[in-house]
Amino acid sequence: MKTVAQILKTKQNQAVYTISPGAKVLDAVRMMADKSVGALLVVEQETIVGIVTERDYARKMILMGRSSTDTFVRDIMTSSVMYVRLDDTNEQCMALMTENRLRHLPILDDGKLIGIISIGDLVKDIISEQQFIIQQLEHYIMGRPAL
Repeated sequence: MKTVAQILKTKQNQAVYTISPGAKVLDAVRMMADKSVGALLVVEQETIVGIVTERDYARKMILMGRSSTDTFVRDIMTSSVMYVRLDDTNEQCMALMTENRLRHLPILDDGKLIGIISIGDLVKDIISEQQFIIQQLEHYIMGRPAL
């Protein structure tokens, strides 16, 4: 079972994209599109005050008929942000995401934002881990040395 620290090291793009609560929603959507991410952490004076996701946009903007150019990020962001630490495991992350219907978890180390992990990152890691175990079992069954 891998830790968040190990999973974070395998991510190709470890950048964390943030936006101010006073930014317009259109700027947030543009940034998500430009960076090919589904969420931005909302940060004010180096403190996480929320998260804004594509889901927030769909449910709190589109369905409510709001204008992206007139609405602030603070008006649609999710304020209660759950996070994980470097020593948390992939299983703990999956449980947290499943129980709370989350797709993104910020990673904090001593209160400092150092990364973000998505459900896709966890699924990729779990698949990789399972493939490794299968290979090891195949080598064992065939009588060949393990890799």
